[in-house]
Amino acid sequence: MAAKKALETVTDLDLKRYVGRWFEISSIPSSFQPKDTVNTMAHYTLKEDGTVGVLNETFTRQGKRNSIEGKAWKIDPASAAAEFKVQFWVPPFLPLVPVRGDYYVMALDQAEYKYALIGQPSRKFLWVLSRTPTLAEETYAELLKVAEAQGYDVSLLHRTEHTPDSGVSSTEPGMFEGGRLERTAVAAAVVAGIAAIVASTSILRKKTSSD
Repeated sequence: MAAKKALETVTDLDLKRYVGRWFEISSIPSSFQPKDTVNTMAHYTLKEDGTVGVLNETFTRQGKRNSIEGKAWKIDPASAAAEFKVQFWVPPFLPLVPVRGDYYVMALDQAEYKYALIGQPSRKFLWVLSRTPTLAEETYAELLKVAEAQGYDVSLLHRTEHTPDSGVSSTEPGMFEGGRLERTAVAAAVVAGIAAIVASTSILRKKTSSD
């Protein structure tokens, strides 16, 4: 099997302009993403060490928020190519396992940073992002042409639905919000459950020894 051609990216990406909130316009769905959700967004913040804080969130149709946090960094700081690694800790409610992936900015509105096309060398994942919940169809079509030219099957893309209140209940990184508090509570319950199991095992061992 022939090796895939290198994925071309934009150059000289200005992270200070790139960070902020992005709305997902479409994506090639992955198995680990929640199904049948709406108002999917990404929030990026520039950290003092040069890495980028990442918060991805989406909502069920009943309004329940699902989110995951991570960070991104440039693969080669000396390169002009917009090639990044992104890392998330899973599961979200009790982060234990790091999961890494590629984040290549294939196309970008260089003038105003209003839309972007994100891909990976594997061509398995693709995202169309916009600063607003909608994107002009002619712009969307141009981005698909870029993806096709780089070996993507754009028929796999799934349009992301955004309701009229999309973005209203979202949370910027570093802030507490109902979804996060809920996740924290779940994590606390898991820890408490583990502690209870350990305590029960200890008591059982002591009882067995005394017998």
